[in-house]
Amino acid sequence: MNHHLSARSNAVPDLFHEMVNDRIQTLHREAAEERLALRLRRLQRARSEVARANQRLREALTLPL
Repeated sequence: MNHHLSARSNAVPDLFHEMVNDRIQTLHREAAEERLALRLRRLQRARSEVARANQRLREALTLPL
């Protein structure tokens, strides 16, 4: 009977350890997704700035002298 109790008592810390590891992996994955989303927003902002700069350049080049 002691062996049965020992096996059961080991299962709880193992389960807890597994849950903690799963949570850590989830947090790492979410952090990676946030970094990717931030990079995408920066890229979109940079593209918009380039488009505006190109438009200003086109307008400046078509001004009568």
